[in-house]
Amino acid sequence: MSTAASPALDTLVERMGLKTLVESCLVLDEGVASAKDIELGMMMGAGILPGPFSRADEAGLDEILAALERAHAEWGDSYEPPVILRRLVAQGRLGKKSGQGFFPYPQPDAGDQRETVLLETRGDVGVAWLNRPPANPLSPQAVRDLISLWEEVEGKVRALVFASSNIFTFCAGADIKEFTKMSPDKEGAELVESAHRFMRGMEQSSTVTIAAVNSIAFGGGCELAMACDFRIAGESATFGQPEINLGIIPGFGGTQRLPRLVGDAKALEMNVVGDPIDAYEAHRVGLCNQVVPDHELFDTAIAWARKLSEQAPVAIGEIKRVSHAASLDEGLATEGQAFGRVFGSEDAKEGISAFLGKRRARFQGR
Repeated sequence: MSTAASPALDTLVERMGLKTLVESCLVLDEGVASAKDIELGMMMGAGILPGPFSRADEAGLDEILAALERAHAEWGDSYEPPVILRRLVAQGRLGKKSGQGFFPYPQPDAGDQRETVLLETRGDVGVAWLNRPPANPLSPQAVRDLISLWEEVEGKVRALVFASSNIFTFCAGADIKEFTKMSPDKEGAELVESAHRFMRGMEQSSTVTIAAVNSIAFGGGCELAMACDFRIAGESATFGQPEINLGIIPGFGGTQRLPRLVGDAKALEMNVVGDPIDAYEAHRVGLCNQVVPDHELFDTAIAWARKLSEQAPVAIGEIKRVSHAASLDEGLATEGQAFGRVFGSEDAKEGISAFLGKRRARFQGR
């Protein structure tokens, strides 16, 4: 091909790329399909690798917006920058370089990081990025990394968000191949017990935990999400306990937490049939707290975390601790004792003083 032809070819490639992004944004903005579905559809159906949203995030959404504004002026209205793109740029969501564009991207803290989970801290909020793509399986190493990360941040951050570093999976469950290498009654049992301690520790801590479930949360992934205080789901999220299809049962709390969240009948169905449910069904039965568009999931989870990080840690810890008593009488007695402890705390004095003084409270966790 001649050198003279190269500029024309470059222009054609640019026009095709920009037009693909414009049309993808329109489909997303009209609610026809989720960001993940559009991305996967363009990758698998049109052979565009990476997909239009990931490609734009990599280039920088501010750069893409500028290119579309030039294209609009030169090539006409079919290249008019989409509203959603303008909105993301206005919000500072510039793609990979800012940590959030159409999809979120980890910006882990400086220093050594764990093999399968990355830690990012944003003031009083932490993000635990599941980072063993594409499936983010709960391997023995991943369980150890999660426990280690929790021990590092518990009580130091006010809220912790669990998120996936890739769009394909939140967590596909236990790494069965790795678990088969372990002795069931020794290493396997010890790992399960340590996972149970870790998840119970989250449930009893003053640090609030939020699962930002962007896609598949099966088996151990669903169990990790259930151990969190809150679950925010993207439209593409699916939840399931498919262990029955392997002739085994859930091992990280699925037989216990699921009935407490969705009721005995639905939990038995999910555990015995093994079929997954989508995000909207999960919300209907009480498995997740909110469903949002895929591209708004991470920001929504962070907004929840920031809101919750401003609440009184002493009160949060006591509310979590007393909320699951075996009986009403036991629960009321435990609540009464907890009320006395919380009412005498420095946080309570600050909260009451702030309310009477019509100012914002600044809780210290004491």
